[in-house]
Amino acid sequence: MAEKLSYPLIALNFKVYLEAIGGNAVRLSKVAEEVSREYDVCIVVAPPQLDLAQVAGEVRIPVFSQHVDPYKPGSYTGSIIAEDVKAAGAIGSIVNHSERRLRLADIGAVLERLRENGLIALLCTDTVETTKAGAALSPDILAIEPPELIGTGIPVSKAKPEVVTAAVEAVKEINPGVHVLCGAGISTGDDVARAIELGTEGVLLASAYVKARDPKKLLSEMAEAALKAWDKR
Repeated sequence: MAEKLSYPLIALNFKVYLEAIGGNAVRLSKVAEEVSREYDVCIVVAPPQLDLAQVAGEVRIPVFSQHVDPYKPGSYTGSIIAEDVKAAGAIGSIVNHSERRLRLADIGAVLERLRENGLIALLCTDTVETTKAGAALSPDILAIEPPELIGTGIPVSKAKPEVVTAAVEAVKEINPGVHVLCGAGISTGDDVARAIELGTEGVLLASAYVKARDPKKLLSEMAEAALKAWDKR
């Protein structure tokens, strides 16, 4: 499934901000689709769970779930299972975001459930050590995100560049087939460019896009910066 994506990649996690639920989830996803088409850059959207099917039905860019539980179909009331994510039209899921942490054993189970259903796994980690452990589990994509920087507007690529470069090197050594993104505080085109200059293949962000006064302008700046930085590699 990973071939459905291309790099550099911009992944947009809508979380459940008021600005990103219901009709707003569709609106923000269509903006992302416009920018993706205009700049020929891969943009993934992860809308709120209840809006997943509608978004997937209305845009032609990759749509991810924000979370999947480690269960097979059955008596698990309120759970989010991989089969339902796939049925909704998503092609992958974020796994172990800092706001939805999983136990290590459950991470492995979720990754297996995604693989069984042909879905892409974007695994979040918070340190170089957890990145090493995550790479060994063979997700399709790994995003390094120090949680203390999430939502602050202070990008990890500037505040802790050594964490990003060490994570990239660790993944290359342990499992070079895993693609690496970085997140936490990514707010501008410059932040995106810096992340790619540090060796990542893209970024994962949320509030900067969802809460932007002009989401299309911001995302266009990010897409342009990503492509320019990518071309210099």
